[in-house]
Amino acid sequence: MMTQEQCTHRNNVQSTEKPQVYKVGIYGWRKRCLYFFVLLLMILILVNLALTIWILKVMNFTIDGMGHLRITERGLKLEGDSEFLKPLYAKEIQSRTGSPLFLQSSKNISINILNEKKHPVSQLVAGSHGVHARGKMLEVRSSAGKLLFSADDQEVVVGAERLRVMGAEGAVFSNSVETPHVRAEPFKELRLESPTRALYMEAPKGVQIQAEAGDIQATCRSDLRLESKDGEIILDAKKIKLLRLPEGKASSSGTRQNVFEVCVCPSGKLFLSQAGTGSTCQISNNVCL
Repeated sequence: MMTQEQCTHRNNVQSTEKPQVYKVGIYGWRKRCLYFFVLLLMILILVNLALTIWILKVMNFTIDGMGHLRITERGLKLEGDSEFLKPLYAKEIQSRTGSPLFLQSSKNISINILNEKKHPVSQLVAGSHGVHARGKMLEVRSSAGKLLFSADDQEVVVGAERLRVMGAEGAVFSNSVETPHVRAEPFKELRLESPTRALYMEAPKGVQIQAEAGDIQATCRSDLRLESKDGEIILDAKKIKLLRLPEGKASSSGTRQNVFEVCVCPSGKLFLSQAGTGSTCQISNNVCL
């Protein structure tokens, strides 16, 4: 136990000492650094807010969209020129009423139709080398819905009333051509030509060759054949000229004359025979041999 004298001495010592005060807070260079960082943070916040307002103003952000892009009930609406850096997937693309639609690319424009397995079944590619289309069938129709052109694996159909070929060499067909009418332009000549092979014209009811304002000329290297299996071949004109026909001779002697008759060999070959009181074709048929 502590004696009374010791307690008195301790109380006297405590009464003579001054109380110590502890300061709480940041002082000195730490306080100045803290104020500097707070000021810098406020400046960054103001700059960020100003940049955000500037971006909203420049990009024209509104409730309906941003810039030339507007969100409508029917979808997205773009006003002006738009550039797409990656593929565009859309159900329908159309221009404004009364305005054309332009698709422009530095390389090519590709339109692909995919099936359920993501494989292209129809494709249209427009590039610097031309326009390429691939699909089961290609159709071109007029504004009224009339078929103008169609093509598939079986045939190519031209539904227009007139097929016009503007090339100087005309049209070249490697196989047969089936058409009800072939006509040249007004004041132009029509030429059907096969340079290295034969030329055939066939029809179930007849072939009509007509030139209302000019001549009809048929030229071949070997034989020109006009054949009618069940009917006739009629040459109806004021003058019919058969030039350079061979001349048959009835005998080696006799006087020459300028009157002849036209004879026909069993093979169909024509020749001339000197006219007499009767037919001289039988005695002048040495041409037929």
